[in-house]
Amino acid sequence: MSGQDFVQRVNDRCAAFLEAKRDQVRAVSAEADELVSSLTALTAGGKKLRPVLARIGWRASGAADEEAAVEHLGVALELFQAAALIHDDVIDRSATRRGQPSTHRRFASLHTQHSFAGDAEHFGTAGAILTGDLALSWAAEAFDQAEQAAAAPSRSGRETFRTMHTEVITGQYLDVLSEVAAAPADEATAVARARAVLTYKSAKYSTQYPVALGCSLTGGHPDLQQALARAALPVGVAFQLRDDLLGVFGDPQITGKPVGDDLREGKRTELVTYGLFRSPSPASEKLASMLGREDLSEDDVDAAREILLSCGAVAAVEAEIDALVRASVDAEGPLRQLGVGQPVLEDFAEVRQRLVARTS
Repeated sequence: MSGQDFVQRVNDRCAAFLEAKRDQVRAVSAEADELVSSLTALTAGGKKLRPVLARIGWRASGAADEEAAVEHLGVALELFQAAALIHDDVIDRSATRRGQPSTHRRFASLHTQHSFAGDAEHFGTAGAILTGDLALSWAAEAFDQAEQAAAAPSRSGRETFRTMHTEVITGQYLDVLSEVAAAPADEATAVARARAVLTYKSAKYSTQYPVALGCSLTGGHPDLQQALARAALPVGVAFQLRDDLLGVFGDPQITGKPVGDDLREGKRTELVTYGLFRSPSPASEKLASMLGREDLSEDDVDAAREILLSCGAVAAVEAEIDALVRASVDAEGPLRQLGVGQPVLEDFAEVRQRLVARTS
């Protein structure tokens, strides 16, 4: 099966899974249909990079035939990501996601369209929280289906899946905390804090856990799972660093989110941290004054861009991305020693390039 065929099968399987869930929800009440419709919209289409990485882990262990198990795993990963995105948008008060209204905005619009009583914003938040909770529950169910379809799932897979839940939610909290806690007094501590948020909130579940879980479904040896994780994690970190750059320098028509949102949300990313510590005092103070300002204008964002460019913050993040890519490439040696074939390594290299060089 080609990679493109696999992506289509995951899309089809995810849509079918949610349609079955729609029947269950409608059996309770047809008025709750939006719970499923919002998830269907969020999970439809896309590159399915996490399922693709899971398939790479699956193939790395020697599996090549029946792929129903890894397709179910792809559904689980998509639903898990949907939950993370929905809750993240509520926390960050983001109005858009992938060029369309975020889930809490969908529910707020539903409130307005039907002239419901009470506050539309609160209704939107409540609807999104509940939709995210459903997505988490259904992700666990899809993972159960993956294990049932697998010939010899590793015992470590379920524990890895649970750990992924714990780490992402903890990382989300660290992100919220970093926006309100006193800023560290030195650059090294501030960068370490930003890297911890990035790693646990996003990077590990984006790359490390998908390949390890894909390998675990075939009963892959723990050494192979660990080697895959070591090669994939640097890619996940680089992927998120690129996301930080796009959050300030990206094209909203491509990214699907307003430029400067990270600044408006007060996120102290590695990019922003370098800007704060490496700029002259007036520029650093100006950048700090922009963080968390919801009324930040396009001119303000342009000024922030100039500060980040002139102090070398952008160059520093680009250098980090390059170093992480090299670390991932270096980690392929042990994979070869463990018997991972060249076609799998080539596919992994292609995904790595797509993740770190992306524009959206």
